[in-house]
Amino acid sequence: NTLCYWTLRPDQTAVKYIWEEVSGYDDAMNPIRTYQVCNVREANQNNWLRSDFIPRKDVLRVYVEMKFTVRDCNSIPNIPGSCKETFNLFYYESDSDSATETSPFWMENPYVKVDTIAPDESFSMLESGRVNTKVRSFGPLSKSGFYLAFQDLGACMSLISVRVFYKKCSTTIANFAVFPETATGAEATSLVIAPGTCVPNALEVSVPLKLYCNGDGEWMVPVGSCTCASG
Repeated sequence: NTLCYWTLRPDQTAVKYIWEEVSGYDDAMNPIRTYQVCNVREANQNNWLRSDFIPRKDVLRVYVEMKFTVRDCNSIPNIPGSCKETFNLFYYESDSDSATETSPFWMENPYVKVDTIAPDESFSMLESGRVNTKVRSFGPLSKSGFYLAFQDLGACMSLISVRVFYKKCSTTIANFAVFPETATGAEATSLVIAPGTCVPNALEVSVPLKLYCNGDGEWMVPVGSCTCASG
């Protein structure tokens, strides 16, 4: 999901935005757009960034891969003890692309918190930014789509990329039966039943003909089978 033109929550005075869209380069020197925030010298930060509307299609559970850098608070001189090295990930479901700069309210409930995201590595002023990669998932989803939201409570960080994806079991053939592409279930432990169809010139010899798709997008042991038709 491109980071361009996402919605920012203004500061309390509605005069300026705290998150800033910045042009830069990735490790391969390709131009990229990132969002940065570093308002660490002021306490009581509550800065939000929201994605575009993301259609759900038929997916019940989605995964979010985030790449980001975080500055080590100890490397920043003369800052209050409110400096953070984490941020919060939220989502908000909707049946239409109806969110605005003021709606839904920028707070937990209506937004649903997924997790507090902490880096494996932070960096100091003398080091280059160390890119962290974290993946989180959430579900079950029921509406037409959703927004992602990122809440800063006083960190010095850069959100480099966000990738939204889902897992599925690909079309496969087992025991002379074809099983269709199947999205994983609402929970990481869910098993989704996919009905099977015998391949041409094969007959079903036991019922029901089905295969289970697990939460990692892998097929489990098939139930039932087909056999070659006579002649």
